[in-house]
Amino acid sequence: MSIGFGRRRTVAPQLRPAAPVRPSAQSRGMVATDTVTARTVVQPVIARSFDPGEACKRPRGELASAIGAVIAATLEGQGRMVEPRQHRELVTHFLNGILGAGRLINPERQTETGRQESAAHRALPLVMPAVLDRIDTAAASAMNRGELGRRLRDLVAAILAEQALPLNTAEQRELITLLIDDMLGLGPLEPLLADEGINDIMANGPKMIWVERRGRLELSGASFRDNGHMMGVITRIVTGIGRRIDEASPLVDARLADGSRVNIIIPPLALDGPAISIRKFSKKTIDLDRMADQGNMSKEMATLLKIAARCRLNILVSGGTGSGKTTLLNALSQLISVDERIVTIEDAAELQLQQPHVVRLETRPSNLEGRGEVSMRDLVRNSLRMRPDRIILGEIRGVEAIDMLQAMNTGHDGSLGTIHANRPREALTRLENMVAMGGFNLPTLAVRTQIAAAVHLVVQIARMRDGVRRITSITEVTGIEGDVIALQELFAFKVEASTAEGAVVGSYEKAGLRPAFAPRAAYFGLGELLSEAVGA
Repeated sequence: MSIGFGRRRTVAPQLRPAAPVRPSAQSRGMVATDTVTARTVVQPVIARSFDPGEACKRPRGELASAIGAVIAATLEGQGRMVEPRQHRELVTHFLNGILGAGRLINPERQTETGRQESAAHRALPLVMPAVLDRIDTAAASAMNRGELGRRLRDLVAAILAEQALPLNTAEQRELITLLIDDMLGLGPLEPLLADEGINDIMANGPKMIWVERRGRLELSGASFRDNGHMMGVITRIVTGIGRRIDEASPLVDARLADGSRVNIIIPPLALDGPAISIRKFSKKTIDLDRMADQGNMSKEMATLLKIAARCRLNILVSGGTGSGKTTLLNALSQLISVDERIVTIEDAAELQLQQPHVVRLETRPSNLEGRGEVSMRDLVRNSLRMRPDRIILGEIRGVEAIDMLQAMNTGHDGSLGTIHANRPREALTRLENMVAMGGFNLPTLAVRTQIAAAVHLVVQIARMRDGVRRITSITEVTGIEGDVIALQELFAFKVEASTAEGAVVGSYEKAGLRPAFAPRAAYFGLGELLSEAVGA
């Protein structure tokens, strides 16, 4: 009966029949079995009992219960027993194997980007943990790709058999390649780096990897498994060059082993996950004639630029991001004589000079303590003490502009550089602003006079809406009139129409003007060739 509110209720004891005592496994003669043996015994029965294509349509919990029942019945039928923990491990092992096989035989499965995954890509997350569990990762990282591939061949075949993953020989080779890329290279970025048709790779988080192909952006089918996988590849990149990246230092500029330039930024600065931007290092050399054949310029424009380089004119290549400035700079540099001493200065070395006498300099950022930085200006000033015949600046973007202008005006003719600008006039204005940024208290006229004396030619290049990079203008600096730098355009690209497919239709037109450097070309024996090229 109950005694008062909130007080413990007393209940008369009830007599219940005793539960039957079930004999223990040992008393029934069961033999304790290790997990590996149990897996071997149960594997054929699981393979006969479950069709992967049908099983993967069942709820995971229901499938796990069915697998557990088959495991228990099979082991008991053979007089074997496993601990509860081992039983759970077996259920998880076979559950993942059946679901993985189900996904492998369902070709309609797609990635989050809407692209179909290959069987090897789908098997990778299932096989990778087992591979890492059975090999010495430190020893594997010291092997070359061929040796590691041979070591993985038999191991992968055994793991696929254990997990009942049906991959044919070609798919197994692809899987081994993916494993090697993950263990030695940059994971899903490796095939993109090897593709000669790709110029830029941009990973916006683990699942969205974009590429630029033939001047147009497209979503690739590649992806990282998750943020952890992506951060592992990022760490491999930065540690390879003796750098680090973490919350205290969340962005870094680096260079890959093949020379490709890479920028990495991670949270908290990147709000949606890590981001990797790679400007690939082209393995093909390109010259002005090839650029003319590709439609990047006309034959006459190529001839003019060859003459300008031979005549040791100071040339400024102007354009936007990804417009092809460095490619054009590489092409122009091929016209430099082999007996000249060249000093190149870049943030990330991209120039591919073929001459034998080249000194390559590269800037260095500050360390974590904020010390040790070597700027572009430091290198320009140091290069003047290295007896250069020509100085090539990868990109003029700061106070080093004043030192470069002084170098061009003091006997270092034939120097080259690039600058970010949309028009030739704007390029010269940016040079002027960079000098002012350095805190030099110089009159505007003095700065403009120095620019007019230093820069002979501004070559404007652009990536147009059809993805083709074209030289849109070759403009000569003729001097200064009053307080304005005088320019004359020698060549220009005129847009005439656009097709329905987005192709730009236009023509390269020459102004028919006699260049101000014609006497200089005549001095080098190129005056007649110049007149033919410009039509004057």
